[in-house]
Amino acid sequence: MDLQHWLGRATQSIQEWADTFAPYEPHPSLRVDDDRFAAAFEEFTGRLKDNYPFFHPSYVGQMLKPPHPAAVAGYLTAMLINPNNHALDGGPATARMEREAVAQLAAMFGYDTHLGHLTTSGTIANLEALFVARELHPGRGVAYSEDAHYTHGRMCRVLGVEGHPVPTDDRGRTDLGALEELLGTGRVGTVVLTAGTTGLGAVDPIHEVLPLARRHGVRIHVDAAYGGFFTLLAGAGGDAGLPPEPWRAIAGCDSVVVDPHKHGLQPYGCGAVLFRDPEVGRFYLHDSPYTYFTSDELHLGEISLECSRAGASAAALWLTFRLLPPTPDGLGGALAAGRRAALKWADLIDASEVLELYQRPELDIVTYFPAVEPATLSAVDTASARVLGDGMTGPDPVFLSTLRADREAFSTRHPKIVADADGARVLRSVLMKPEAEHHVERVHAEVERLALSR
Repeated sequence: MDLQHWLGRATQSIQEWADTFAPYEPHPSLRVDDDRFAAAFEEFTGRLKDNYPFFHPSYVGQMLKPPHPAAVAGYLTAMLINPNNHALDGGPATARMEREAVAQLAAMFGYDTHLGHLTTSGTIANLEALFVARELHPGRGVAYSEDAHYTHGRMCRVLGVEGHPVPTDDRGRTDLGALEELLGTGRVGTVVLTAGTTGLGAVDPIHEVLPLARRHGVRIHVDAAYGGFFTLLAGAGGDAGLPPEPWRAIAGCDSVVVDPHKHGLQPYGCGAVLFRDPEVGRFYLHDSPYTYFTSDELHLGEISLECSRAGASAAALWLTFRLLPPTPDGLGGALAAGRRAALKWADLIDASEVLELYQRPELDIVTYFPAVEPATLSAVDTASARVLGDGMTGPDPVFLSTLRADREAFSTRHPKIVADADGARVLRSVLMKPEAEHHVERVHAEVERLALSR
């Protein structure tokens, strides 16, 4: 699609709508001379170039990529009105769009009933889920794996509940034996399981934990902020298919979080939280003397800890889902391309004499390190850091990231590496752009070259 054309249509459409109201002149205090604006805009666009090329296939670093053009057009068009999805009178059209898009997310996870809304981030979405968990199990703590996102421990401190980190196995997943022992103490009311850790892309065995948690009367919250959309590949045929069991089990869990601003092709910030039981909305109950009066329908602010939220985020997601719905034949195609890219690169690394896999990818995150002599953690750390830095400054730059693995985790996977340090950085590449599928060989060759140029 021609984004410039549709951005022009956006301003034209909103102006046509604005012209249906009585004419008015903007206040003189808001006027800016074109020459002054041109100077400021030139400085502004110049400073924006101090960025990494997140759009480019050579950028395989952090979890960053541009939003889909449909999301950009949808966001800008709604932003020109600037609705607030807190109350229906603040954004009647975009509030309906939000409900429809959230219902599509709920269907993607197999929820027959749901209560949910968009948030400004996965962090806030997880905070809301743990807030409800605290209200349902007062005085009981929250368990999460040592490889879960660091915000879970932080959110526990914010909420004043006890956090219980659980050891992980040799694939970065929650250790079932350690979790069962912890649940036997009766101190835990909620278990957080991760569907796609942000470090390795590891998927917890949700289907195995679910019956265990139920036996102990414990809730399950699934943090699928990063990996949630991969449920579209559950049980799919071909190279990109994923084992269906953990993903299908999400339908039986109590809550789930997903970030459309990751694999949902949205601009920041767009997270979402979903509860399987709509009755948890009672924990959000509050009143306001100047909102919630234009409709007897449920206002989104009545089921959210946040107040003001950009209706433009809902508009962008709704428009994107009209074109690329969260189905295997819709967004699933982009997820499959990223996973194929990761598996292809893993195979290239397996065959390489220069690089070694740290762990085989489950989703679209590849972790690896230079083969070094002497084979020690400190040498791996130094080599990984050098490849990262040299890659960004070379004539044909490639942009990577690193992940710090502690001594125990590294030794479990690579016992031949001498553990002469507390841990080591390994290289980490996130192949969340589907275009990566067609550039893996070139990027791999460049990383090999960097690893060789000691």
